Amino acid sequence: MSAEDPNAGDDADAEEEEDIRYFVRIGQTDLDGTKSVERALTELNGIGHRAARIIAQQADVDRRAVFGKLDDDVIDSVVDAVENYADEVPEWMTNHQKDYFSGETTHETGNDLQLTRRQDINRMKMIDSYRGVRHKRGQKVRGQRTKSTGRTEGTIGVNVEAIKEEQAEEAAGDEE
Repeated sequence: MSAEDPNAGDDADAEEEEDIRYFVRIGQTDLDGTKSVERALTELNGIGHRAARIIAQQADVDRRAVFGKLDDDVIDSVVDAVENYADEVPEWMTNHQKDYFSGETTHETGNDLQLTRRQDINRMKMIDSYRGVRHKRGQKVRGQRTKSTGRTEGTIGVNVEAIKEEQAEEAAGDEE
């Protein structure tokens, strides 16, 4: 940056901003290209911080690099790493182990994750397993306490504000 041209650095910044892809599409999801690779991948359903870090490492990408500034071939390697995540990690790090019908272990992402969970819950409801019955009733499924929490019937306690309003109305009626 020279003393004669104080705006010389602004042109370089503008060129850098033009090179960025604001949306990067993986599967059916648009990821924010202005965020780092690790942070952008966590927006994808089924991928958390640890999985995003592993995916960036498998794709041989700096996890702190801005996702939209990466080259197309690097982004393709990230997409391949997301799709092949279940093959590269231990079974316990995947989110869908031992499928009921196929017995395979997969890692679902995006809309596939929601669809798979919905199918699993519907299957449990149909066969009337313990978890399925809890899902049908709308109760807690994973062994949490229900004596004092998870109540859905509305409040039973005293509404103090309504009582104060009634007393104020009565006092106003007595004064007249």
